[in-house]
Amino acid sequence: MANHIVLFEPLIPANTGNIARTCAATNSYLHLIKPLGFETDDKHLRRAGLDYWAKVRIIYHDSLDDFMSTVADPRHLYLITKFADQTYSDRDYTNTDVDHYFLFGKETTGLPEGFMRQHADQCLRIPMTENVRALNLSNCAALVVYEALRQQQFAGLETVHTYQHDKLK
Repeated sequence: MANHIVLFEPLIPANTGNIARTCAATNSYLHLIKPLGFETDDKHLRRAGLDYWAKVRIIYHDSLDDFMSTVADPRHLYLITKFADQTYSDRDYTNTDVDHYFLFGKETTGLPEGFMRQHADQCLRIPMTENVRALNLSNCAALVVYEALRQQQFAGLETVHTYQHDKLK
């Protein structure tokens, strides 16, 4: 199966572009829940994703309810929020026979409170100090999906690669 990065109403094109590049690098799906705060042909979005857009599997959803109707097993849906008690690294993502969905909120307001309360057991946080309100969205997506991939033994990814002009050889 696969890992899925899900963005609820993303606002900043550069964040979405960087996350798209992470999805291309990790064979993860990218779900975008509308409304988006930018046009998908936005030059900043394209620049951040570089030439990887053709390698990204993007699925658009008209609403959060529309997205939820596509999740086969909600037990593998994880809401990433600073309001959670459990950390993202405490969950078990080793089962590669199921899809894992990592849902991130809008950059300014996060996920809807009522939705988070309905799924409180699936809320996970990234530990940080009180010095900041939140980490950058694209950094959060990379942290979480790579933890899942680490637990999955980086299935489907190159763990070793030799370059023509390898600086370490």
